[in-house]
Amino acid sequence: MRAVAAPTDLPDADLCARFQSGDAEALEVLVTRYRRFARAKSRGYFLVGGDADDLEQEALIGLYKAVRDFRPEHEVSFRAFAELCITRQVITAIKGANRQKHQALNQYVSLSAPRHDGEDRCAEDLLPAGSPDPVDTVVSAERIAVLREAVASRLSDLEVEVLALYVEGVSYHEISERIGRHGKAVDNAVQRIKRKLGRELDDLDRRSLTEPVTAAVA
Repeated sequence: MRAVAAPTDLPDADLCARFQSGDAEALEVLVTRYRRFARAKSRGYFLVGGDADDLEQEALIGLYKAVRDFRPEHEVSFRAFAELCITRQVITAIKGANRQKHQALNQYVSLSAPRHDGEDRCAEDLLPAGSPDPVDTVVSAERIAVLREAVASRLSDLEVEVLALYVEGVSYHEISERIGRHGKAVDNAVQRIKRKLGRELDDLDRRSLTEPVTAAVA
């Protein structure tokens, strides 16, 4: 009698086919097999308002999508397809976090455009489309103004250069190659940017909470 191969012994393509046919164990095997790979792929990115664990979770979501969607007839290895799906998921998460948590920061490149190409843009052009609540519009405009001032006065030339790249989802490795600096220098710059801009936004939030109370007392 021919022995039936254990799931852990099956090749990637067979495991994908089994999962797509309803075998949940096949997914567990592939996640175990590629977890370290997914983690490694996520390490070169920065998520606004998140941490390495958040990015790893996004990488695992990308891995799941790779298992779900893999088609061997496309003649691409599962590893290559998984790398594509993981990278795409991580970058999508980064862009989503920038939009949802730091809309003004996500618009930094447009705000700073005069420094690079002479394009004349103002904060009003960067507010969300539609008819937002007037209070929200004021707050958004104020946050943009605060960040604009912080970028101009608090960040070094290196930090400005790094910021412009990582808000686009560029990895640490690629940033280091583009600007000719070691990866550690890029990481240090990102940490300084987080601290400097974070303090500015925290100060703004604290003022937003205390000013209505002050006005009421007056």
